[in-house]
Amino acid sequence: MKPYRVLVVDDSAFMRKIISDLIENDANFQVAATAANGREAIDKVNELSPDLVTMDVEMPEMNGLEALKIIMAQRPLPVIMLSGINEEGMKETILALEWGAFDFIRKPSISNSQDIISVGVALREQMNEAMLARKQREARASAYKTPELPAADVPSVPEPMQSPAKRIMEPIKKFPDPASKLVEKPKVKPEMNLAPDKNKGKSSPGRTAPESGSPQLGAKSAAALSKPASDTMKNRSKEEAKPALPDSKPVPQTSTGARNDPPSVAGDRKSSYTGLSKLVAVGCSTGGPRALKEFLEHIPADFPAPIVIVQHMPPNFTKSLAQRLNTFSPLEVSEAEQGMILRKGAAYIAPGGYHMRVVPAAGGQYSIDLTLGEARNGHRPSVDTLFESILPYTSLERHAVIMTGMGSDGAKMMKSLYDSGVTSTFAESEETCVVYGMPRSAVELHCVRHILPLQEIAPRLVQAVK
Repeated sequence: MKPYRVLVVDDSAFMRKIISDLIENDANFQVAATAANGREAIDKVNELSPDLVTMDVEMPEMNGLEALKIIMAQRPLPVIMLSGINEEGMKETILALEWGAFDFIRKPSISNSQDIISVGVALREQMNEAMLARKQREARASAYKTPELPAADVPSVPEPMQSPAKRIMEPIKKFPDPASKLVEKPKVKPEMNLAPDKNKGKSSPGRTAPESGSPQLGAKSAAALSKPASDTMKNRSKEEAKPALPDSKPVPQTSTGARNDPPSVAGDRKSSYTGLSKLVAVGCSTGGPRALKEFLEHIPADFPAPIVIVQHMPPNFTKSLAQRLNTFSPLEVSEAEQGMILRKGAAYIAPGGYHMRVVPAAGGQYSIDLTLGEARNGHRPSVDTLFESILPYTSLERHAVIMTGMGSDGAKMMKSLYDSGVTSTFAESEETCVVYGMPRSAVELHCVRHILPLQEIAPRLVQAVK
């Protein structure tokens, strides 16, 4: 098999050399060319048609974010962003993931050989997953392809009947240039249910009929999405209604394992703490920022449960992600802090580098517990750790969701939840996943009751919880 051809884009010649060497440590990949800025990258993508691009976020003349938008509009292909850890770089990385980048890695420290090695391992893993995801999309496209007919006999096919595999080939159409019009969401296949029916005591694949009274949640207008948060009445009024939260960091463990006292979060609305009887736990990885945006912007502000979320990300990036998602969602979205009391109408994203658990608190409440334990399934935070923490709380109505991501994190503990009686379990279906790894693992364990395309998960969850 010929190696996949990669374009390396970075304004630093030394960094281009480092990234090129890391890529070619895998015989399946070959660096076809390099570029020093986004404008050169666009020209070389059009000229060489590479299989994959690694793209620095911050570059002179044209940065990686601007180049990404043009590439994904003209010639979509997997793009892995390389991001610095400064605040602006992190914010632009989150935007890049929304606008079609496959994933990102942080740029390695050129003075630390071990850091360069670890970044190389992560980069090669992402490249292989990107090529695997492309093969799977092409296989789905072939499966839906119909035999060719003579020109006079070819029937016209309405747009809604085109295959999901064809529609998913250009994911950037869901997140276009903010100045352009949004593309109408495609219709998708009916929900699949592959989990055992506990009421009937047997397992058989089938389709579940839509329940009556399912809420019809309309998409936001293009104008609302295209404007910055400060330019819309929705976000101005939302910001005025939010309590002021201190800019505190997660509380680490001491060397003895003891914990510092959790920070007190001032200004929270006490009324939303009382009567907590429902909880939603969500896990995702590669492709997760885009999936979380679609998911959270369709959960109403009066949602009667807190949502706790694990998104695989390095430290610091999760704060930028939470801030970005908060501008779109009717919920209060924040990066979780040690000791936060869970409340209805709020979503909490586990900070990178910390496991997040739900623990009992005084007065029958529940709070966030952050720990620095060993990585689990290769991740910290881990979805399995979050799901495991809610396993004992049988008095809570629990709902579990797994969306796009590499690997199998979360599947094992979703199975444990399901076996203990939690039947409100959701997984994103293959046709909308950037990587169908974590959801597939859960489906194969027969613990998923609702297998849905991304845009149907939030409405069905709202229906189940309300």
